[in-house]
Amino acid sequence: MQKLIAFILTSIYAVVFLLTLAIFHPIQWFCFNVLGYQAHKKSVDLLQFFIMRCTNILGTRYSFHNPYKIATDQPLIIVANHQSMYDISPIMWYMRKHHPKFISKKELGKGIPSVSYNLRHGGSVLIDRKNPRQALPAIMKFGEYIENNKRAAVIFPEGTRSKDGHPKPFQTKGLEVLFKKIPSAIIVPISINNSWKMLKYGKFPMGIGNHIKLTVHEPIKLSNFEDKQELIKHLETTIGSSINP
Repeated sequence: MQKLIAFILTSIYAVVFLLTLAIFHPIQWFCFNVLGYQAHKKSVDLLQFFIMRCTNILGTRYSFHNPYKIATDQPLIIVANHQSMYDISPIMWYMRKHHPKFISKKELGKGIPSVSYNLRHGGSVLIDRKNPRQALPAIMKFGEYIENNKRAAVIFPEGTRSKDGHPKPFQTKGLEVLFKKIPSAIIVPISINNSWKMLKYGKFPMGIGNHIKLTVHEPIKLSNFEDKQELIKHLETTIGSSINP
């Protein structure tokens, strides 16, 4: 019965979600090309809010627990585990005052209304994960952008999403590059739970009645760690400690 209900709700969700992307695409274009960065950013923030409301159709709820006051006048490196594409909108919405930007695979840079446009024009970086000669210089340039503009770089060090919620080992290269290029950064570890359940049946139907939880751990000043490998291990342990598959 639950799966039958999931088929019905997913069909409704798909229509509303695609309509949302289609509506926000020209809004983004106008804001970016006519009104500038700040207007474009606000349009993207609203897009994330409405994407989250779309998932409410599936009975999805969100909790974002952050007991820490994080300054907005310094660059951040947000480090999180990765369970599905539904990790992204809550990070962008709840951390919006920090201007989060993503390291994304190049395939997402085309073909998806609103999403691809923002990845290409909103300050994120698109990389070819199979081509380190392209990826590493692109991440380096991205890090310099974050450092100079005091924005937030979001990285999922696992590389690919966990399909069952169990965290995968961190791949360290991207983090090492960001640490080098954003020396004044504050590291913000985030544990994400239950977003993998959105795809527990596959792409169709989607999982229903899920409670996606994001937990922010104590921010860390990058310059306080001389041994960056020790820092990476600390982040991996901290994030993993609050993941409950």
